[in-house]
Amino acid sequence: MDGRDGRVGDYLTRLGIDDRPPPTLDGLRQVHRAHVGRIPYDNLSIMLGRPDPVAVEAGVARAAAGGRLGYCFQQNGAFGWLLGELGFAVSRRHGHVWARPEDQLGTDLNHLVLVVSGLPTEDNPGGHWWADAGLGEGFAEPLPLVRGDHDVDGWSFGIGAGFGAQAAGRPTGPAAWTYRHLPGGVLGGIVVTSRDHSPAAVDAAHHVLSRGEGSPFRRVVVAQRIDGPRLRTVRGLVHQVLTPTSRDQRDLTSYDEWRAALVDDLLLPVDDVADDEWTGLWDRTLAAHRAWDEAGRP
Repeated sequence: MDGRDGRVGDYLTRLGIDDRPPPTLDGLRQVHRAHVGRIPYDNLSIMLGRPDPVAVEAGVARAAAGGRLGYCFQQNGAFGWLLGELGFAVSRRHGHVWARPEDQLGTDLNHLVLVVSGLPTEDNPGGHWWADAGLGEGFAEPLPLVRGDHDVDGWSFGIGAGFGAQAAGRPTGPAAWTYRHLPGGVLGGIVVTSRDHSPAAVDAAHHVLSRGEGSPFRRVVVAQRIDGPRLRTVRGLVHQVLTPTSRDQRDLTSYDEWRAALVDDLLLPVDDVADDEWTGLWDRTLAAHRAWDEAGRP
């Protein structure tokens, strides 16, 4: 077994998958559900002031070794590598995530989008699917790149037309599309295009998002994973489980409760975090929570 095969095996073991999935739609769905359910989206290393590298090889090594993978660029970089090693046809796109309508037409690269092609079905004859492990509160299974609303575990996600996109006949699927996020989510949507999403562009964007003043990823610790229809989140000192029909939200009132929620419920690996790092992050998180609470929780 060479090094690449060994990393694939270790990665699949991390996902709880014993046998190598075939490059079929069922195989894609299996790997997708396992990835978003077992490897949490997180910004812990960023909040500790030592962001992990965004290079694909580094993310693959962390995932295969049982470490934290990180946020969108890191998650989808490693996930795309795994899908390619399993025989799927994978291409990438530039993603611009927006929360406020006035930001919808922005062009900043803040998300890496994966497209898996060559898997046609009756409802998706083009055979192109959007696979994404980096949204945090996203979809448990890949979405068909077909315009309209798509149900996954009771959640509705919308795919719309891209701005001026010419999609017909592209072997790797549409060049661009728009995305409507689930109701009640932190995101508003995503505009997907073919703007620059090269490794150099991703590296530059990662530097800004992980180290730049004012970056949303440096405000409060976040960990999320998708447990079927349950979207599990720790954001600051708030633990939330969101389903299509309910929202269970509670404050984490002690250090032990907060750490246990991150480690036991969100499955966040923390073996590399020193005691003084935990203490410092707890103090900052508690102070931010109290200020947010005093401001009326805007």
